[in-house]
Amino acid sequence: MAGEILWIYAIPIVLIHCLALAALLPQLFSWTGLVVMILGVHVFGQGINIGYHRLLTHRSFESPRWVEYAFVVLALCCLQDTPARWVANHRHHHKHSDTEPDPHSPLVHFFWSHVGWLLLRNTGIHTLSGYQASVPDLIADPFYLRLEKNPTLVFWVYLAHAVLFFFAGMIAGALLAGPDADRLAAALQMGLSLLVWGVFVRTVVVWHITWSVNSLSHMFGYRNYDTGEESRNNWLVALLTVGEGWHNNHHHDPASASNQHRWWELDISYYEIKALGLLGLAQRILPPRHVRQRRPATQATAS
Repeated sequence: MAGEILWIYAIPIVLIHCLALAALLPQLFSWTGLVVMILGVHVFGQGINIGYHRLLTHRSFESPRWVEYAFVVLALCCLQDTPARWVANHRHHHKHSDTEPDPHSPLVHFFWSHVGWLLLRNTGIHTLSGYQASVPDLIADPFYLRLEKNPTLVFWVYLAHAVLFFFAGMIAGALLAGPDADRLAAALQMGLSLLVWGVFVRTVVVWHITWSVNSLSHMFGYRNYDTGEESRNNWLVALLTVGEGWHNNHHHDPASASNQHRWWELDISYYEIKALGLLGLAQRILPPRHVRQRRPATQATAS
């Protein structure tokens, strides 16, 4: 039913935000937890930026299947939906950007584009037939089809990685405890610190960074191109997302693996994809259209 609250999304979003508030407890702060959180925002966030977005949604480059699946696992640890659903939503956004069928247009209001659209059922996309129409390439893959038929697997992956963070913290806390310290207490403190900061806080930060592309980058910033919708290049979002915030550039040329169209529009994600290419883990990396147009077709596709 249209307008129905999607509790399968609403409950985790509220719950993880509440759990992240435990970071306000001084007993759970550690510099290790803070550093792990900051590093995790980038590492796990690239599961979304590079994996879900540039690889699966736009096929901006190719990679061995195991590399693709590794990015997907990182994305699942961000609790941002199954690959098919995420990709379907984003392809739908590009097809209907800033019009009524757009899943998350800020023309409704900021809160809607940022997170509100996730909380209500959209019959146009929240059905298996809707996904099949938008992501036939993913549904044809048994790995993605299994995730789609068993979406609770996302929660099990998330829970498993949270448990790993907790026990890794406990081991680190026990090993780093001083000779006169209570090793069990030190282990529990570090385990909980890594769980709260390295998992819950990091998840919330990655959520809001990702959501800001849908909201802030369609409301504030400058435009290099007239793309027929409201996409903007937002330097703050670009900094937080290591390149995704050059959103007007992306809407102008969504197939490109790079959103950097001016020398100062730094796109770290693109350079990381190029690094994967140097390691033989990425092929057919598509540069921006203005670069492709200056190259012979064979050279552009082989980049």
